[in-house]
Amino acid sequence: MRRTAPGVLLVLLALCGPFLAPHALDTPVTAPYAPPAAGTLLGGDQLGRDVLSRLLHGGTALIAGALLVAVAVTLPATLIGCIAVLRPTVGRAVERAADVAILLPSVLGIMLVALAWPGGGRGAVVVAATVLGTPYAVRVVAGAAAPAARSGYVEAAVIRGEGLAYLALRELLPNLRATVLALFGLRFVEGVYVIAMAGFLQIGPRPPAADWALMVRENAPGVLLNPWAVLAPSLAIALLALTVNLASASSAAHPAHRAVTPS
Repeated sequence: MRRTAPGVLLVLLALCGPFLAPHALDTPVTAPYAPPAAGTLLGGDQLGRDVLSRLLHGGTALIAGALLVAVAVTLPATLIGCIAVLRPTVGRAVERAADVAILLPSVLGIMLVALAWPGGGRGAVVVAATVLGTPYAVRVVAGAAAPAARSGYVEAAVIRGEGLAYLALRELLPNLRATVLALFGLRFVEGVYVIAMAGFLQIGPRPPAADWALMVRENAPGVLLNPWAVLAPSLAIALLALTVNLASASSAAHPAHRAVTPS
């Protein structure tokens, strides 16, 4: 619980941030790159807007996008991975597809999809990250499910004539809880990395949107004048990825309910 609390608190703070911002999002309140002062605790950005207010607004869309990537990758990857170890033909097809997808540089693939997508935007980045991340996730789940698929209780269920859905959901999935939780955390962190990278490259949110990665790019020229305009969003991205990863690892290592292996 102690390891999951920082991640939960940071996510809640980012989601509630727009309601806590002391100033309007796009209203200049100080001089450009002004240092921290009483009314602007993190100083001003390149246009004199309050860095703290923009920081509090900038995490909601990033977390929502990363969460969508994690769910959209983990759910199908878990089902396909279980089916792949139960049906060798499907498993071989999945393995070949994963080999091809893994060879494609993820950053290049995401840039190509996002730039070719009508209108671009964060949705294109989320779709590209989901498509490119699923094959690798399927291989992870299939590798973890393979020993369970060769166990006696799964063979007994096959002999009883149980269907594919029963074998995947009732026999394999309960024994993959730690793997699925760890995979979800890794996919969330990967989603944060991909969406932040795209935002830094201006693929997705555009000025004057408040986005942590976009804040780093916009304020980089004035980093010596007000370092917090760059350090604050950078630290927010790093802490989000770190705390969520620790929370998922803790949940995977200490499952609330142990999977019961049928006799």
